[in-house]
Amino acid sequence: MRQVAALALLALGALIRPPQAPAPTAFAFPLQANSVRLAAIGDMGTGDRFQIDVANQMAKSRATFPFDFVIMLGDNIYTGSKASDFEKDFAQPYKALLDAGVSFFAVLGNHDNTNERFYKPFNMNGANYYTYKKGNVRFFALDSNTPDPKEMAWLETGLRDAGNSGWKVCYFHHPLYTAGKFHGPDTDLKKVIEPLFIKYGVDVVFAGHEHVYERVKPQQGIYYFTEGASGELRAGNLRASAETAKGFDTDRSFMTIEFAGDDMYFQATSRVGAAIDFGVIHRTIRPAP
Repeated sequence: MRQVAALALLALGALIRPPQAPAPTAFAFPLQANSVRLAAIGDMGTGDRFQIDVANQMAKSRATFPFDFVIMLGDNIYTGSKASDFEKDFAQPYKALLDAGVSFFAVLGNHDNTNERFYKPFNMNGANYYTYKKGNVRFFALDSNTPDPKEMAWLETGLRDAGNSGWKVCYFHHPLYTAGKFHGPDTDLKKVIEPLFIKYGVDVVFAGHEHVYERVKPQQGIYYFTEGASGELRAGNLRASAETAKGFDTDRSFMTIEFAGDDMYFQATSRVGAAIDFGVIHRTIRPAP
């Protein structure tokens, strides 16, 4: 029995690139009262069986981890902008979640039509970027396609006004840090937006665009995740990098997250239900600028 278990762990480890230290052998979400629970998906809007597999796995996961909403990291609808495309690429794959009352909060990717801002289930309310609060977490949903001075001024005001009383989470499409070989990090975006993240104490950043899962080692005290493989996949796209804490580029995936007080619990799950990464992040309260 022990040999079988050991072989199973080795098989799982073979899927994760680049090689990392062994993960903890046990992980469970605390499911604390009044915690903030969500899922994260990116680059999912294909309407094909792989996206549907991920969506079904999300619904299955929700039976034991009842998340309330989903953040969408861009490239939400790949096939077009007709009503039938929204039905095929979104409404049908996530029907079980939508019927259960789960909300979705989208940002635009480079393959998205800007009119997606007006699609009611995306909760963008016609805006390219917006903010909302859940419990002790302030979310900033950003437009990384055309980050103009107006958006950056809005973001700076919002981050400053949020203070230090809770988590600050930003999410958008183009990653600032990634070992993905196809696109790589968006260095132009990084120049204008990372100084604001550092100055105002952003805690966690989520992005898509590279069709892999990746967790980057903390940069200037900020945790960066890429989840761009919830529908599309670039197999073998991750190069070896000292910045990567954990990577997965052999199948589709999604994330589940719980903010419980000053701790963020996270898990990345593959299309077939394998836990490919998990852990806990403790919020570091930094002095206000």
